[in-house]
Amino acid sequence: MADDAACDLLCLDLPRAEALRRARPTDEVAERGAERAAGLADPTRLVIALALRDGAELCVCDLSWVVERPEKAVSHHVRKLRAAGLVSSRRDGRMVMYRLTPDGTSLLAALTALDVAVPA
Repeated sequence: MADDAACDLLCLDLPRAEALRRARPTDEVAERGAERAAGLADPTRLVIALALRDGAELCVCDLSWVVERPEKAVSHHVRKLRAAGLVSSRRDGRMVMYRLTPDGTSLLAALTALDVAVPA
């Protein structure tokens, strides 16, 4: 069986391929981008991000109510979103408020443009 992903003939367009190779992101940038994208790879995290997009800033209690998941589960997912750089937090007395970061907003907008998520 032939491998459709492999070339049968060396047909390298060297100037074009070299320009693309030089313009590619560094491994560090690609890793960071992949980690951020993985942050929204879970359906619950995607719904949480959509709620933050539409609600601007919410606490875990409100997010739990919106996504219909236990607070403990929502806290876990928000931590993952924070670790991916998609959500930031601020303390308001005894509450912690969460909001999308600019990167989170951009990535969510790209997914929404692909009709992956419910339109705003």
